[in-house]
Amino acid sequence: MSLTLAVITYNEEHNIARLLDSLYNIVDEIIIVDSYSTDRTKEIVLQQYPEVKFFEKKFNGYGEQKNHALSLCSGEWILFLDADEVPDKELRNSIRHVTSLNNPEYHIYKTKFNNHLGTHLIRYGGWGTVSRERLFRKDSAKYSDDKVHEYLISDKKAGNLDGRLDHYTYRSIHCHVSKINKYSDMMAEKMFEKGKRIKRFKVIVSPVFEFIKVFIFKFGFLDGFAGYYIAKTMSYYTFLKYIKLREKIKLEELEKKYHKKAL
Repeated sequence: MSLTLAVITYNEEHNIARLLDSLYNIVDEIIIVDSYSTDRTKEIVLQQYPEVKFFEKKFNGYGEQKNHALSLCSGEWILFLDADEVPDKELRNSIRHVTSLNNPEYHIYKTKFNNHLGTHLIRYGGWGTVSRERLFRKDSAKYSDDKVHEYLISDKKAGNLDGRLDHYTYRSIHCHVSKINKYSDMMAEKMFEKGKRIKRFKVIVSPVFEFIKVFIFKFGFLDGFAGYYIAKTMSYYTFLKYIKLREKIKLEELEKKYHKKAL
């Protein structure tokens, strides 16, 4: 059965070639939907991988972007990866095996992750046990429309692939902090649109609890300084998403008061 690799990108010049090179011989089609990258992502793909079908679309959220990419895929199987993910040899063989079967046991498959933080392989803090859906039959699933933290929607039971997906989470601290700022913006917007409200107490306490949960309860301290960094930045992300939500709520309240006075 035919296999399509689908990827959404934005400024992935440091990652995209590594991903495409790793899967060049096992996929039948490659679909990339780019959000108008300002780096050399488009140039690299078009010059070095002419067989790739490259599209551009304004980014309105991860769920919408991924579903748009799905609509462009012609393969019966979809391997949906991020540009900073690379399957190891065992995983590639497992993907090749599953997609060659006439009647596979499952229509959706999960894969385990090796999460890398710079030169560190993270084994604790919740990062060492990550497993997510990455391979599925096109007619069996789609993504939720969430702007961030989208998820695969399906009524099918998922199986597990052998091997692991190497996930290179960030190239520099600057890039990582920029990503945290972006994700917290989108998460605050998502919560606000769903009517979630937040009290000042939770803004203060939640980041502290997040640090303790990751660093202590999930044994992040066993990863040393890298584990401390992860716990600290996840705590920071928690603080940002809630304080940004609170800011949106306060601005909405002020606008309502102003509108009421104007009437």
